[in-house]
Amino acid sequence: MEEELAMLRQFIGQLVDLFNLYGSPLPPFDSLQFLHFHNQQQNNNNNNNRWCVLNLDDGSADDYCSLVMAAGKSRRFKMLEPGKPPASKKPRKERNRGKSLGTTSSNEVMQQEIWKEFPEDLFEAVIARLPIATFFRFRSVCQKWNSLLDSQSFSQHCAQVPQANPWFYTITHENVNSGAIYDPSLKKWHHPTISYLPTKMIVLPVASAGGLVCFLDIGHRNFYVCNPLTQSFKELPPRSVNVWSRVAVGMTLNGSAASGGYKILWVCCDGEYEVYDSLKNSWTRPGSMPSFIKLPLSLNFRSQAVSLGGTLYFMRSDPEGIVSYDMVTGVWKQFVMPAPLHLSDPTLAECGGRIMLVGLLTKNAATCVCIWELQKMTLLWKEVDRMPNIWCLDFYGKHVRMTCLGNTGLLMLSLRSRQMNRLVSYNVVSREWLKVPGCLVPRGKKRQWIACGTAFNPCLTATT
Repeated sequence: MEEELAMLRQFIGQLVDLFNLYGSPLPPFDSLQFLHFHNQQQNNNNNNNRWCVLNLDDGSADDYCSLVMAAGKSRRFKMLEPGKPPASKKPRKERNRGKSLGTTSSNEVMQQEIWKEFPEDLFEAVIARLPIATFFRFRSVCQKWNSLLDSQSFSQHCAQVPQANPWFYTITHENVNSGAIYDPSLKKWHHPTISYLPTKMIVLPVASAGGLVCFLDIGHRNFYVCNPLTQSFKELPPRSVNVWSRVAVGMTLNGSAASGGYKILWVCCDGEYEVYDSLKNSWTRPGSMPSFIKLPLSLNFRSQAVSLGGTLYFMRSDPEGIVSYDMVTGVWKQFVMPAPLHLSDPTLAECGGRIMLVGLLTKNAATCVCIWELQKMTLLWKEVDRMPNIWCLDFYGKHVRMTCLGNTGLLMLSLRSRQMNRLVSYNVVSREWLKVPGCLVPRGKKRQWIACGTAFNPCLTATT
């Protein structure tokens, strides 16, 4: 033991000589001391030397030999308590579990005395900027956090946050009475249960605006409006016109947010139409279809309406083109424009005030998804992008059908045939194509076929 203690003192002496050589000041000590040196690298590559003084007179040589042995295993020394052996190395699985749970050391624990005085308005501003999925986990913490949805100040904070990518509310063939929501930011499917929607009939999402989704039953009789995130639900009053034929539906906001109210328009091929105003909670028939618009409309029901500045645009096939309705002035317009050759399953889309067209271009046995932009001066479609050729090879020789599930900025395309079922997203701004993970039944392994859907901007404060 005396020999080990002598070796320890010799080691300390070498440290003292090293510190003296580099001109580092030594702290005063009146007994045998152990100098603990930390060399911490800063961002500007400057070294800050810090000293920690330990008294060697209070422990045995065994303790300090253990200390030196533990310190020698790393590039910097760690201060160990006398009489306490060095901490054993944890298995990698245990260390990874600690990281995943976000464990922190004792000096990083948030002190209640400090954080209980956190300003309420700043707290709401922080919560409003959290990912939507995270917020719904926070709602279960306490009643105060759960009541944020009814707070006017929280609504104002949410309105200041830039809108993220839209989400997609879809209906699958196997579960027509329950929807599946896709979050493109997390690339994850959610399976909410909207308890207020009728279960004895099939209801389909047909339009959306401001975080609200408009549903129509398969019999084309009853309308419903719902916020899929908060379960806010409303059944609209009966229509004044008894039309049981298929209708096209569009939805707009009265202002920049759902709090200012919304309007819904339905129109059928014979020219009948009505407008619902949420502020009045009633349907009105503004007038009749102008004579210059050819009837029947031959509406493309596979293409959802596009909303631009309070005006709704619907696609028609005879003559090929678009009909529009201004929800503010009540004016109908018609635009005749030929569709691109060899086009099938066309769908209108919108991005940044531009009207786009998405469809399948089929020639011989080759099929490809193409994107066109409407030229306002010539009223002609100009091709601006198409799916990568290597992806289109999977469509060769197959009878492919396409459904566009969202038509604002970010598109989701459902491509299917007898041998294939694929979901693809397309960002109109960045022109980026991405494969979407398959939608699986909860606690199941079978991939779902998407029947229909619509895009909506997730909004926590949108009310029906």
